Amino acid sequence: MTMNYLQQLSEAVGVSGKEEAVRPIILDAIKDQVTDLRIDSLGNITAIKKGTASDRPRVMLAAHMDEIGLMVTAIGGDGLIKFTNIGGVDERILPALRVKIGDEAVPGVIVWTPIHRNRDQNAVALSNLRIDIGASSKEEVNGKVKVGDRVVFDSRFMEISPTMVRGKAFDDRVGCSILIDVLQGGPYPVDVLAAFTVQEEIGLRGARVAAQTLKPDVAIALEGTTANDIPNPLADPDDMETESNPACRLGAGPVLTMMDRSLIVPPRLLSFLRTTADAHQIPYQLKTQLGGGTDAGSIHTSTIGVPSAVISMPCRYIHSPTAYLNRDDYALVVRLVQAALHGMTWEVIR
Repeated sequence: MTMNYLQQLSEAVGVSGKEEAVRPIILDAIKDQVTDLRIDSLGNITAIKKGTASDRPRVMLAAHMDEIGLMVTAIGGDGLIKFTNIGGVDERILPALRVKIGDEAVPGVIVWTPIHRNRDQNAVALSNLRIDIGASSKEEVNGKVKVGDRVVFDSRFMEISPTMVRGKAFDDRVGCSILIDVLQGGPYPVDVLAAFTVQEEIGLRGARVAAQTLKPDVAIALEGTTANDIPNPLADPDDMETESNPACRLGAGPVLTMMDRSLIVPPRLLSFLRTTADAHQIPYQLKTQLGGGTDAGSIHTSTIGVPSAVISMPCRYIHSPTAYLNRDDYALVVRLVQAALHGMTWEVIR
């Protein structure tokens, strides 16, 4: 429960489909804690931490390594770079953002028509945006940037208070960090099947392959999810659980998903997690907003079907250059995952 790896994970560049910079951090952290460590053909890391019970379930814990980002699609004659999104990028936040391009981390800025010349300031279309790296011609860009290069937000990890940190890619590098801490703990009575997956942000792709390889009896996805505790003029400030402001906020503990666009959590599994949290005096929140999806959406329909749940870290401003999370929430999530591993039985699964 140290968060020793979160800064490295957050600052690593790993846009979907190109997660190479994230893998060495994880491999170094878990190599002495697991067996059957391998990288599959898609780039997932899978490993097993053997349990101590004789007749033990196989519990898959999944966290995805990839982050949202951009990709270069064309280079204009004026030296400006055209791009597209990879994953759920909100184009409204892009103008004037600093970015890094390609393996050499070429610095650039996303440019837009200045306010003095733009008559419709409420319309931001990704197709109208470009990246400026200071070049004045296509020839000047060549050799520095090429079509297909990934583009990532230029952001650094920072402690902003004794309980709060900020950084990019907490969706889902915080899940990867939690899974590392869980693997470095133990032992557990169950077999822990660890999966650090790829390409979650573009369709939950790596998780399906990992689940088919590991063949778990039950699965839990570890995620970073949206904290909705920022000012909302449409919500009652005294009621954090209105329909317009679902209850998910920093400092209130782990978030348990009931249902999202990719998954309905089996009631018995959700009940087990809630009962486990109560028994260990771990506060928790229920995710009532039905948007989004997680690796559990692919895992639960793999092989012959896998009962699956989601335990998430509340994070403000995910899918942006800078997200916030609370250290106390992090500690509580690790505690809940470990308690669930100690309490998981065949009765819960079946």
